[in-house]
Amino acid sequence: MKGILLVNLGSPESPEPKDVKKYLGEFLMDERVIDLPLIARTALVKGIILNTRPKASAAAYKKIWWEDGSPLIVLSERLQKKVQEEVDFPVALAMRYGSMTIKKGLQELVDKGCDEVFLIPLYPQFAMATVETIVVLAEEIRAEYFPKLKIESIKPFYNNPEYISALANSIKDDLKDKKYEHLLFSYHGVPERHIRKSDITKSHCKIDGSCCETASKAHEFCYRHQCKEVTRLVGEYLKLEPDTYSTSFQSRLGFDPWLQPYTDRTIERLGKKGVKTMAIATPAFVSDCLETLEEIAMEGEEIFHEMGGKDFTTIPCLNTNKDWVSFLANQINEWSKNPAQA
Repeated sequence: MKGILLVNLGSPESPEPKDVKKYLGEFLMDERVIDLPLIARTALVKGIILNTRPKASAAAYKKIWWEDGSPLIVLSERLQKKVQEEVDFPVALAMRYGSMTIKKGLQELVDKGCDEVFLIPLYPQFAMATVETIVVLAEEIRAEYFPKLKIESIKPFYNNPEYISALANSIKDDLKDKKYEHLLFSYHGVPERHIRKSDITKSHCKIDGSCCETASKAHEFCYRHQCKEVTRLVGEYLKLEPDTYSTSFQSRLGFDPWLQPYTDRTIERLGKKGVKTMAIATPAFVSDCLETLEEIAMEGEEIFHEMGGKDFTTIPCLNTNKDWVSFLANQINEWSKNPAQA
């Protein structure tokens, strides 16, 4: 019997500092998030970050926390229900970090009689800190606890025409009655070294002005290329003028170089340039979360207004968008017929 496991990032149990600290500890100690040697990673995370960051992060979570819980968890659960309505296979939900573990998700499917699982990390683009860490952990759990279970993973779908149309139309619909001078596509940032580590050619990714536009096998695992492709494809789909939209990256940590241009500085630049109305989309996420609801919708708008901007529109993530749900259902049904092609 076949089953589906949707996996998103995760969330603290509550916006209280103790729960945020526990969550951040698990998240930041992941070797694919902070890819330093264990001793250095432990010193950084437990010696510095967890002694300074949880209180501020808890305050940010409190700003966006819903009455029924974490927005990311609530929206992911709604997505699970919508997808379940569209397919004939059991659909379970798990989180990479927190109490809704991948092990629990797989156990739920096994208990329902599933011996084949289609694993769907809820990220359009490949990255070490998102898709790879989910796939690797799922395989480790399978090998230890469910050795007879077969797991196949969805391929990054950043350039799938059905996904692009769902994303583009959701942006178009949200901006239908709104004026904007510039549309910014903001993606979650990663350290530049992650891009080079993921380069299967070991030579293509130079993070310069051309490598992402030059055809290469490296693009299969290049987060930067895949983000830029989403922007390009959506821009083409919506017939946007070249100077009216751009790409940026948010949420950097530490002092190592991260992907640029940075979102906060881009918003500053646009405001200083005289842009009075702008909109911002966050296509690295499919469900609204701390990064979209607080970092972009609140902090981003504050920066824009400080720089002289007037109207700042944050476009919601796909969440339970009908076309997005249909895309996932179609991917699931295609896998059920041709598992090796997923």
